[in-house]
Amino acid sequence: MGKTLKCVIVDDEPLAAVLIKNYIEASPDLEVSGVFEDAIAALEYLNSSKIDLLFLDINMPDMTGIELFKSLRHKPMLIFTTAYKNFAFEGFELEAIDYLLKPIDYLRFKKAVSKAKESHRYQNEKQVHELVESIFVYSEYKLIKVDFSDILFIESLEDYVKIHLKDEKMILTLMPLKKMMEKLPAEHFQRIHRSFIVSIKKIKVIHKRKIELITGDILPVSNSYTALMNEWKKGRQNA
Repeated sequence: MGKTLKCVIVDDEPLAAVLIKNYIEASPDLEVSGVFEDAIAALEYLNSSKIDLLFLDINMPDMTGIELFKSLRHKPMLIFTTAYKNFAFEGFELEAIDYLLKPIDYLRFKKAVSKAKESHRYQNEKQVHELVESIFVYSEYKLIKVDFSDILFIESLEDYVKIHLKDEKMILTLMPLKKMMEKLPAEHFQRIHRSFIVSIKKIKVIHKRKIELITGDILPVSNSYTALMNEWKKGRQNA
């Protein structure tokens, strides 16, 4: 059995909160650490306690669930619970594990919790092992595992990044390029342009201002990263 996840429910609808509480209590790997109808009280508790998973309503008086989550100093895994369908974008922008529509079906609840457990397991493995071989990203309302070895390069598209993979596959996920770079191992990936990150192992030729990959893709190197690439080339020559 895996680690028990400590859960908090924040919902101003008592019946909805009780239903989720019953679902949690019926799940052997979950435990209820707190139930709140008031968002302000929940915020104080969450900022002073360590929990793993937050079930959070969006439409609440005084403070919305989105405002509450953005205010947290330490952000747990998040599952939104709401009666409205028009908050999906905000939910995935905050990297919510899932988005449950009321009335919440138990099987749908179990599916969301399964995603949370997988994400929690991945985060723990990332902390335990120095070498992480993959990353999980959200795309098309799914949590997708991407192996670093499959990545050719990553392209910025404003608020999104497009991950270009081998076999001409691509994954689009909502994330700034800077944040994506923070999730990648620096020894295997290099930013070469404000719009591009490249897998070092996939580089075939380095020109003055361009990089050619083993696939034939050609990417630009901007002025800001020319010096960095020169240093990298010197390091490779001296290795």
